[in-house]
Amino acid sequence: MKEGMIQLLGTGAVLTKDGYAPAARTEAAAKKTMTYRVLTAHNTSGDDRKLRIRFDAMASHDITYVNIIQTARASGMTEFPLPYVLTNCHNSLCAVGGTINEDDHMFGLTSAKKYGGLFVPAHIAVIHQYMREMMTGCGRMVLASDSHTRYGALGTLAIGEGGPELVKQLLRQTYDIDYPKTVLVYLHGELRNGVGPQDVAIALVGATFANGFVKNSVLEFAGPGIGKLSVDTRIGIDVMTTETTCLSSVWETDGKVKEFYEIHGRAEQFAEMHPEEGAYYDKVVDIDLSAIEPMIALPFHPSNAYSIPELYENLEDILHETEERAKVSFGDRVPYRLTDKVENGRLRIDQGVIAGCAGGGFENLCAAAKILDGQSTGSGAFQLSVYPASQPVFMELLNNGSIRTLTESGVIIRTAFCGPCFGAGDVPANNALSIRHSTRNFPNREGSKVQNRQIASVALMDARSIAATARNQGILTPATELDIDLTAPAYHFDGKIYENRVYNGWGNPQPETEIQRGPNIVDWPEMPALSDHLVLRVVSEIHDPVTTTDELIPSGETSSYRSNPVGLAEFALSRRDPEYVGRAKAVRKLEELRANHAAAECGAGDASLPCPGAADPVFGKVMGAIRKRFPSVSHDNFTIGSTIYAVKPGDGSAREQAASCQRVLGGAANIAREYATKRYRSNVMNWGMLPFRYEGEALPFKNLDYLFVPDVKKAVKEGAPEVTAYRVDPEAGTLEAFTLLLDPMTAEERGIIEAGCLINYNRK
Repeated sequence: MKEGMIQLLGTGAVLTKDGYAPAARTEAAAKKTMTYRVLTAHNTSGDDRKLRIRFDAMASHDITYVNIIQTARASGMTEFPLPYVLTNCHNSLCAVGGTINEDDHMFGLTSAKKYGGLFVPAHIAVIHQYMREMMTGCGRMVLASDSHTRYGALGTLAIGEGGPELVKQLLRQTYDIDYPKTVLVYLHGELRNGVGPQDVAIALVGATFANGFVKNSVLEFAGPGIGKLSVDTRIGIDVMTTETTCLSSVWETDGKVKEFYEIHGRAEQFAEMHPEEGAYYDKVVDIDLSAIEPMIALPFHPSNAYSIPELYENLEDILHETEERAKVSFGDRVPYRLTDKVENGRLRIDQGVIAGCAGGGFENLCAAAKILDGQSTGSGAFQLSVYPASQPVFMELLNNGSIRTLTESGVIIRTAFCGPCFGAGDVPANNALSIRHSTRNFPNREGSKVQNRQIASVALMDARSIAATARNQGILTPATELDIDLTAPAYHFDGKIYENRVYNGWGNPQPETEIQRGPNIVDWPEMPALSDHLVLRVVSEIHDPVTTTDELIPSGETSSYRSNPVGLAEFALSRRDPEYVGRAKAVRKLEELRANHAAAECGAGDASLPCPGAADPVFGKVMGAIRKRFPSVSHDNFTIGSTIYAVKPGDGSAREQAASCQRVLGGAANIAREYATKRYRSNVMNWGMLPFRYEGEALPFKNLDYLFVPDVKKAVKEGAPEVTAYRVDPEAGTLEAFTLLLDPMTAEERGIIEAGCLINYNRK
């Protein structure tokens, strides 16, 4: 990515009248940020360093809300204590798996009635567009079970987390975090015509992801450049901040934001928000908007960022580098080529999509219509689909003629649906390259399946350059090459669409309502509590630089099984390590035999079943070696579980199933060099697994090795920063010691791990 667009300052700074200046931190200056005001207003702990947050509203979509409500019900919930919006924008296509998607929707509707929630039916709005239009407010906080929960441009500090964190709010518990670092994102200059929000976002992700510059921080957007951006453009940048791995975001608000709230009939939710002069920030990201060029994030990550002019300057070399990077994940399992798409020095694209919470906004689609202007997108392989983010947006596009213009050009108009963001819609052909204004381009997230020798890929771009490429019938073209006025028309919001279709039961629970459950909706299986000692078997070893949640539990075709924890677990790591499920089940079987054998000794269980050592001679040798060194280990004071090792697991989605599927299969721990996001580490802990870290260069164990962690329960209870673990050599009968780190956990997190999972903890 060319220099000049974004500059990083890795030391502290304060906001000044003319920008910012390096400075040392003081408590008084740190309290002058918008972030401090919003967080402390929602903190219940009385300690502004140890936050215990209660949110103003929550949201979940139909991949996550069934499990969340099932967990909360099992933990004693009787009603929703805060507005909880259930949207239906992920499993909207009821075409795979029979009735199970619509069964989930009926579960959601009847739950909203019983517990007093809001229910947005399928095809009405994607989750984040509805929340922007109807649930945000300046100074408010929102929690949602989707990683792209970002409403900072509207003055709302919003966080995407795994389902168990929403369960805690439903049980009137809190979101517990140390006060986060705050990073100033200073905007100045003005975007050129043809440059859009996704261009800024890709440049930002490219500058900050790989170096972890803003990891788990709150991004605070300020500066004179904000006033030069429309609210739609601010929203489009903001939603992509998730890909930087930051915790959340908040922006200065002004008259344009006030107008947004007035248009949506919620003027009372507006308040001007600005940091005070002298506000202290831990770091600074400086963005010169006038220097931003049309961008492209090549496969297979939003941070693989180039300006389109830069790409064309070194086209074959950059494409070849991308092919080589792909081999890290795919190896020789499937041939992958991009260089064969070069035609006369230009890049041939096979498909375009503008969709979801990032791309489906009003101004993006109006700009696409102006660029296409009824001209043909061609009758060849290239095709373009657009998904307006909500029915009110779709209605206004109808009213101003944009839908007619797009349709005349050959564009396919679809309903509000998030499918293209996770591989459930517009799946390209094998070896095709799709350009998308959506949120992610991880491997297989476009719907192809490497395990079936299918491979396609996605490059992220802004709607404007996607439309320019469509106008050029599939030849990659930056929108800045066109001389077209892209000034957005006025927007008018029709709230009747929601009034006539959305169920709003907030504050009016109907406890007599019977929840409708389809046959695929299954309760969580029992999870064992943490024992004194732990025997682990490594069942997957991944050395990729980053392991995404899509690799831990695939999206797309698995989405229909998200309400069935046991059925979904069959897909765990299926695209990354197909042997994982079978290996994990074998370990789980040993634990079942151990538990039954221990119970049989005290008169319970089936005494006819063999102990695990008798069932598996290798395991018998493992236990022999352990008991030789630790003779106090007996059938009733240890458990057997599986673990995975990954360098940096958990980048991407907030989906709790990336961890819960491991737990359902008998997982007891993760071992990592670091965790990609706070939300994945939280998911690991909320499902009762230990979030170990190992910092050494060479691993002291390998795949299929057995590990022994003595006194692990004591270590968790006491908050020990590390434990001594042992690699067990069953043939030599020896134990080789090494250190596993346990980064700080809250008292509640330690209690959850001791109990075995959040459900067990709350039942206690």
